[in-house]
Amino acid sequence: MEEVLALKNMSELATAEYVVTKIIKANDNNTWYKAGDRKILMSCKASLVAGIDLSKLTVNQIKTNGEQISITLPRAHLIYINIKPEDIKTAYQQVSFFRDQFSSEEKNQLAAQAQKQITDAIDSIGILNSAETNATLFINNFLQKLGYKNIQINFNNQSNPLQ
Repeated sequence: MEEVLALKNMSELATAEYVVTKIIKANDNNTWYKAGDRKILMSCKASLVAGIDLSKLTVNQIKTNGEQISITLPRAHLIYINIKPEDIKTAYQQVSFFRDQFSSEEKNQLAAQAQKQITDAIDSIGILNSAETNATLFINNFLQKLGYKNIQINFNNQSNPLQ
């Protein structure tokens, strides 16, 4: 049992990484007090890493009987999202003569909005399912090396993808 609890020492077990690109389109043409149009099209590449927080594993979630083991793992969650400044690119920009270019601050706000949209869409991206599948494979191999023959791995029912 102590060998199995050694999994807790791994803490955050990152088991899935996705790279996604978000297209950001913005304009403020409908501003009544400004003359002219302003449009921008940007792309933003983000790295998403998801996994299991094994530090939350407790003795109650592990049941052994000889060569049989049943373990209940915490649900997968997003460990981090990383958008590097060099991965934010302006693909198109159209600014009328009477208007100012998009400022760095405005572009940063658009990138922050893209990050929030990516985070909000985490379930539909599928990274959490991949993280749980990969964690199951990893833990299964780990337990086999400890000598367990009949292994059952479950995930608890509480889900918080953005822990």
